[in-house]
Amino acid sequence: MKKSYNYLKLYFYYLHAIITIFPFIYMVLAGLMTYSEVTSLPPKIIPEVFQWHNYVAVFEKAPFLRYFTNTLFVSLVTTAATLITATLAAFAITSMEFKFKNAVLVIFVSLLMVPHEAIIFTNYNTISQMGLLNTYGALIIPFLTSIFYIYYLNTYFKGIGTTYYKAAKIDGASNLQYIWRILVPMAKPALTTVGILTFIASWNSFLWPLLVTNDKNMRLLNNGLSAFATESGSDVQLQLAAATLTVVPILIIYLIFRKEIIRGVAKNGVKG
Repeated sequence: MKKSYNYLKLYFYYLHAIITIFPFIYMVLAGLMTYSEVTSLPPKIIPEVFQWHNYVAVFEKAPFLRYFTNTLFVSLVTTAATLITATLAAFAITSMEFKFKNAVLVIFVSLLMVPHEAIIFTNYNTISQMGLLNTYGALIIPFLTSIFYIYYLNTYFKGIGTTYYKAAKIDGASNLQYIWRILVPMAKPALTTVGILTFIASWNSFLWPLLVTNDKNMRLLNNGLSAFATESGSDVQLQLAAATLTVVPILIIYLIFRKEIIRGVAKNGVKG
């Protein structure tokens, strides 16, 4: 009975995995089909001839290279800034003593309950008054840090303890030396998790870039993909090829860092 239950559970997992991954596989394959194959009934799963020129057509119909460059630059800067600011803030809260420390923690927890949508127009007005619309500054400045990741790293750093910090101070190390030589190596799984999730969030951002940019040269990938779907008309295969281009980099990054992500999630758990 128990063996049958285990087999049933395994089959359920396989079925769930197939259902989850099938849309992605079909998107990749459909991006290599002709228009008639994509729109055929019943739908085809595998193209008769792989139409690799669809990807060339994507770059001919829209400045996707520019979209990639913009998105990569914004994502890298945002990720680096978040890692630096969140690490420094979490270290200060965990290891240092200062007035109103508990009050700061209460404020942080309170701010976690404020949805992003509630402040997005306030942020827009601020960026507009600073004259930063249609600039990289508008896309980067509101995301230079994250309260959620500060709180997450704070929890992770507490698991490391303050013994290492006190020993480093006795040996004459400065705070920055302790952070770089001891804290960062020990917190590598958590920092990798924060970095990857921040990069993915920035890479997939849609609403904020749509608000602060209307220049074609400042579009990010998701905004460019949305515009491309309109500009390409009925070329469904080109739309799916373009969608594949936006997903592949994230998939590659996940495959490279998956072990560190799993370790970081297993240590403290990250909820989306």
